Amino acid sequence: MSLRVAVVGGGPAGSSAAETLAKAGIQTYLFERKLDNAKPCGGAIPLCMVSEFDLPPEIIDRRVRKMKMISPSNIEVNIGHTLKDHEYIGMCRREVLDSFMRNRAADLGANLINGTVFKLEQPTTSDQPYTLHYVQEDGTAQTLEVDVVIGADGANSRIAKEIDAGDYNYAIAYQERIRLPEDKMAYYNELAEMYVGDDVSPDFYAWVFPKYDHVAVGTGTMKVNKDRIRELQAGIRARAATKLEGGQIIKVEAHPIPEHPRPRRVVGRVALVGDAAGTVTKSSGEGIYFAAKSARMCAETIVETSNGGRRIPTEADLKLYLKRWDKAYGMTYLVLDLLQRVFYRSDATREAFVEMCSDIDVQKLTFDSYLYKTVVPANPLVQLKITAKTLGSLMRGNALAP
Repeated sequence: MSLRVAVVGGGPAGSSAAETLAKAGIQTYLFERKLDNAKPCGGAIPLCMVSEFDLPPEIIDRRVRKMKMISPSNIEVNIGHTLKDHEYIGMCRREVLDSFMRNRAADLGANLINGTVFKLEQPTTSDQPYTLHYVQEDGTAQTLEVDVVIGADGANSRIAKEIDAGDYNYAIAYQERIRLPEDKMAYYNELAEMYVGDDVSPDFYAWVFPKYDHVAVGTGTMKVNKDRIRELQAGIRARAATKLEGGQIIKVEAHPIPEHPRPRRVVGRVALVGDAAGTVTKSSGEGIYFAAKSARMCAETIVETSNGGRRIPTEADLKLYLKRWDKAYGMTYLVLDLLQRVFYRSDATREAFVEMCSDIDVQKLTFDSYLYKTVVPANPLVQLKITAKTLGSLMRGNALAP
């Protein structure tokens, strides 16, 4: 037999899964409803993603080597001093990144289908196929039978609903793309900014990230505060007003961001990856790398447990991907969740967070963890120093908070 796998969603997650499957010779169908989709996203990717996923330099708009953390009282801390010459945070436009990864998967043999999946008909036995019902771009209704389904279709995942994967809390991201005058854009050449404060987000942060010929200016907040999102966006516009002066809004975007994993990420022969599974991190809100990585790990597990496509994997086989994922990244998620709980809860703790970021050891630990996606163990003396610094910053933050 030849295993048939449908991957629903053509972003970094779906494309990574489809590429891995196609390389293994597995019959792969990659669904994307909108090939020119520009997902609302800060677009930051870590250095390790560039090498791991063979991303060419031309899809990276900017190489950020400097960052400013800006506190509620507008205290600015410059970070990035520990970066080596070759190290940077990549800034991408999602329409460019997604298109490249999706087309590469198609070039390697994945069948790219421009269509919207609206129903997943589930089998009654362990060896019967799943039937996907979808509508092509021209409005024609079609069906496709497959053995395994990967749901990579984002926070509003249709596949997750079809398998009753359970709900999750989510944040709302709102972003404006602003084209700046040349002199203003020059300021953001290798620089990104992160702002914290109740005026820009009660539970997250706001950002100004440089792109090819514009900056992405946005904020995020939990679902319970979604009615305030335009007010919070006005807050970041006000905080960064002098730097954005003369800018022209060229695009306004909004999108949900999952706040934690879904209760069920594998049901039968259906697996969820990326935002559909809830792989976005707390504190940083990062999702691109973890979406692509989770999908690749899922696809690798399918290749392995199907003997290269010669048998149909079981639910237990697919759950092996989750075990591997949780083992590799569980600690990262716990640490970032703790950071958000401790430092994003008030303006006092946000002042402490920004102050703490001025410490070189903190910067090195943070950047090494972000760029290479590991929770880097610190020297015990350095860890003790960081702990003392954290406690001191928290105490002073209560005095500094406006």
